Amino acid sequence: MLWRVLMFFTCVVAIVLHKPASAQAQQTKQPRPMTSQCIAMADVGPQLPVHNASYVPVAAAGHDVKLGYIGHSTFLIQSPEGVKIATDFTGYAGPGVLPDVVTMNHAHSSHYTDFPDPGIKHVLRGWNPAGGYAHHNLRYKDAHIRNVPTNTRNWGGGTVVFGNSIFIFEIAGLCIGHLGHLHHELTKQQIAQIGQLDIVMVPVDGFVTLDFEGMQKVLTQLKARVVIPMHYFTAGSLETFMVKARAHYEVRVNETAEVVFSVNNLPKKPQVVVLSGQ
Repeated sequence: MLWRVLMFFTCVVAIVLHKPASAQAQQTKQPRPMTSQCIAMADVGPQLPVHNASYVPVAAAGHDVKLGYIGHSTFLIQSPEGVKIATDFTGYAGPGVLPDVVTMNHAHSSHYTDFPDPGIKHVLRGWNPAGGYAHHNLRYKDAHIRNVPTNTRNWGGGTVVFGNSIFIFEIAGLCIGHLGHLHHELTKQQIAQIGQLDIVMVPVDGFVTLDFEGMQKVLTQLKARVVIPMHYFTAGSLETFMVKARAHYEVRVNETAEVVFSVNNLPKKPQVVVLSGQ
């Protein structure tokens, strides 16, 4: 009888120690959780006016990200691997361009479309049509895209909870933020969720979105290296923003609607870069 008991326990131990190959394969195929380099950089040491770009992984150095201003709040972001991302997409991202990923906000019809091309691989709405808040955490090739929800105002002065999203694009070691249709100053929690940005696209109309003073407070909190104005209806509103911005930034007017950034060519001092177009 004793030898039978010993044989039973030997079999049990063998089964536990020698898992089937299929079970081991399933474990190795589990995706690793996505982490944000922007949040990681914000958590390193005390906050400085400009974070140290040397924190970026060396493998990302020298990789270019092309950023083109299509108009209003729409930009076309192109990654080193050729991923095309259109922000506040209304159906157009440049002549003949079919984006791989589009982001949209629900503030006005000039920031979204109900009929995106079915060939677009990922359509990320900055609001949740079913209610509550939108949540995105997408990895597509060399791009990591996520969002931080904010509120908006309606025309009657009320609050639309989670009506807007700030989208963050983490590509080639760069952290790029698009504030969307931002209507209020950010909370400490939202600042922490965004993390440390290198580049931020900011609405500067001064009255439909957040006013100039409030927007400057947001920019001071975000500490981005490059500020790119958008969502201005007249040259006057853009100029008003630039006059106020000169107290905090160098201002550079780009000759074209496109600019190329990498971790190696970010300006040493914070800078406003105006791209042609509207």
